[in-house]
Amino acid sequence: MSSLPNTLTIARIAIIPLFVAGFYVSGDLGRWVAFGLFAAAAITDAIDGIIARRWQAVSSLGRMLDPIADKLIVAAALLMLVADGTLEGVNLIPALVILCREILVSGLREFLAEAAVSLPVTSVAKFKTVMQMVAIAALIAARPGEHMITGVTGASLIVLWIAAGLTLYTGYAYLRAGLRHARTVPADPHSPKRPMHRHQHPVRP
Repeated sequence: MSSLPNTLTIARIAIIPLFVAGFYVSGDLGRWVAFGLFAAAAITDAIDGIIARRWQAVSSLGRMLDPIADKLIVAAALLMLVADGTLEGVNLIPALVILCREILVSGLREFLAEAAVSLPVTSVAKFKTVMQMVAIAALIAARPGEHMITGVTGASLIVLWIAAGLTLYTGYAYLRAGLRHARTVPADPHSPKRPMHRHQHPVRP
């Protein structure tokens, strides 16, 4: 059980080429395959987190790979949705916001990790992730889905815009927390890093 979370995380990364290939299959079948793989990735992301916490199976490898897997599958999905025209015009804005935020937070986490300061995920960020995954999954299935439910594309785009709004909010909160801590970090790269003492608390946006 201790290795299952890492196995699921690695599996999420491994299915990305298959997920991308689904967009190149003609007809609705390819989209449904891509939708199924993306949904499986989102579900296993939640499952491996639950398992890791319940069985205390958190590992350094898992902490490193889990956010990478999430960002890779989201980036691949957004790029493919842009490539096939599902996202175009003004609807490119939420995709750009989401991608830029992921890069921003990754950089902040790397910077704060050097100072032994964690950047915990807030409840708003978790809700943003759920909205983001739902919107992207719905957009992947939107083209064949319109044959069953009219207006699914429009509804999916609305949810994506909401997710982008939450992304801006959480990204700003993380950036503010990082900048607040940056003022206390030595500028000289050869200066000793300040250790986190027991009375210090993680930076929370």
